[in-house]
This record gives sequence, structure tokens and C-alpha cells, in this order.
Amino acid sequence: MVFLVIIIILAFIFDYINGFHDAANSIATIVSTKVLTPFQAVLWAALFNFAAFFVSKYIYGEFKVGNTIAKSVFEQYITLKVIFSGLIAAITWNLLTWWYGIPSSSSHTLIGGFIGAAVANSGGSFDVINYAKVLPTVYFIVLAPFIGMVVAFLITVFIVNVCKKANPYRAENWFKRLQLVSSAAFSLGHGGNDAQKVMGIIAAAMVAHGSIGNLKDVPDWVPFACFTAIGLGTLSGGWKIVKTMGTRITKVTPLEGVSAETAGAVTLYLTESLGIPVSTTHTITGAIIGVGATKRLSAVRWGVTVNLLWAWILTIPISALLAAGVYFIVNLFI
Repeated sequence: MVFLVIIIILAFIFDYINGFHDAANSIATIVSTKVLTPFQAVLWAALFNFAAFFVSKYIYGEFKVGNTIAKSVFEQYITLKVIFSGLIAAITWNLLTWWYGIPSSSSHTLIGGFIGAAVANSGGSFDVINYAKVLPTVYFIVLAPFIGMVVAFLITVFIVNVCKKANPYRAENWFKRLQLVSSAAFSLGHGGNDAQKVMGIIAAAMVAHGSIGNLKDVPDWVPFACFTAIGLGTLSGGWKIVKTMGTRITKVTPLEGVSAETAGAVTLYLTESLGIPVSTTHTITGAIIGVGATKRLSAVRWGVTVNLLWAWILTIPISALLAAGVYFIVNLFI
């Protein structure tokens, strides 16, 4: 029982870190356009991260993303040591990428850690992986930013054409107000997508321990606590990543901020309805690139974007290797 409690605490720590690591996703554009101060922005995002609990529970009616995470490895290979090792690896990689200001995916970090530890537990067999659940997630490493990019491009072109005769000063003021709405919408998607992942890990740990019979029996305090933890993490902010997302990829105006956040929100709501855990980081990055591309392709700093792409590709394998290493160490003592 003590080991289960330690794992649950670690899961909440990861959830909290996920919040401040990914805070930049929903506030980068709203801060860079000076619609809100950094503190006001994280408070706004945290509120809607938490509100996502009620959206997932009472509108969607279930936590599909959490179930996908919990089933990414076949149940017979899931042990408390596997979950513990995956969480340690995920926390390590998240803190490392946060320190260097790299907007990597907390979601893929968690999946990579979970899989790597399970493979180590099985003696190196990849048969532990539930490919029916994992492969859609892998596909959306590419698809989520691409969808975000295309939707943002189309929204921006549409708005520019509709508003081309509007008074520039009045239009900018309106778009600053609309950014409050679009960033709130994206924060709802962020909370709904990311908090569920930790919920899935805790549910898997409870099943492995024997505290509950299956994933549907997870008590209500688990999702509530997960959404609370990610909201508190977002409230802590992640300023290094805000700088990368809000200024280094491309310069963003209020109009473009509305387009990027709306496109990101649409993508997240779509994938949550399908139960596919995607990276909010990848999604909003793709949307910001799509916005920049409407001006001209050279408006996007492709050197920064290529570096981000490498971080995305390496996240799952590095997290998996870290988790396997942690598992072998844990296995010596427990």
C-alpha cells in the first residue's frame, strides 16, 4: 500500500510539472501580444485547466484519453515497479526539457516511460505494447501539429479577408478581447487532454495493486485531484518555454493569436473525442507555424522549428530508455 501511495504522489508531481511545463501552450500568444500580464495569463489558463474536469465528466461523459494511456501496455505486464519507473523517467525528461526551454511533449514522455519500463519488465519483449492504442498516438505526433497548422492557416486567411476593410485600431482591440476567449478554449482542451493522462496512470496503478477491479472503477477523487494538480502547475508558469513559443517561432499579433489558439482548441477537442492522447505542445506549435506562414514562409524561424522537431522525435525513445534504466535499478532494491 505504501508503494501505491508513493506512485500516486509521484503522479500528482508529474501532473503539476506538466502544468507549468505546458503553461506556455495556452498563454504564449496572449503574453507576447500583451493582452494579459504573465501572472494574469497563467491565472486565466489555470482556471480553465481545472474547469476541463467538468467538461470531460459531464459533457463528454467519460475520460477517453485516460483509458487510452492506461491501456498502452497490456494489463498483465503492468506492475507498480513499471509505473514507478515510467513516472521517474517522465519527470526527469520533463524537468530537463523545461530547464532548457524546449517545448517537448509531456504526453509522449509519459507514454515512452510507461512502455520502456514495461519492456524492461518483460525482459526486452516489445509484445507488451498494445499497438492498437499506441500507434494512433504515434501517428498524431505528425498529424496534430499538421492539423493545427492547416486550421490556423485557414482561419487566419478567412479573418484577414473578412476584416480587410475594418479600422486597424478597432480591429486590434477586438482581437485582443477575443484572445481571452480563444486562450480559454485552448486551456480547456489542454486540461482535458493532459490531466486525463495522469488519471490513466493512477487507475492502472490501482488495478495492478488490486485496489480496484478495472479502469472504470476509479474513484471520483482521482480525476478531480488530477485536474486540480495541473491547474496549480499552470499557475506556477513556465517562462522559458513562453519565450520560445511566443516570440522565437514567429512574431504573433492579436489576430494571429486568436487564430492559433482557436486552431489548437479545435484539434484538441477533436482528438479528445476520439480518445487519442496528443501533445498540446505540438498542436499549438503547428498552429503558430500556420499563422506565420500566412504572411510568408520566411516569417517562420525554421531553424527553431527544426530543433523542436528533433525534441519531439526523441522524446518517446529517450523516455523509454530512461525508464528501462530506472526499472533495472529499482528491481535491485524492491
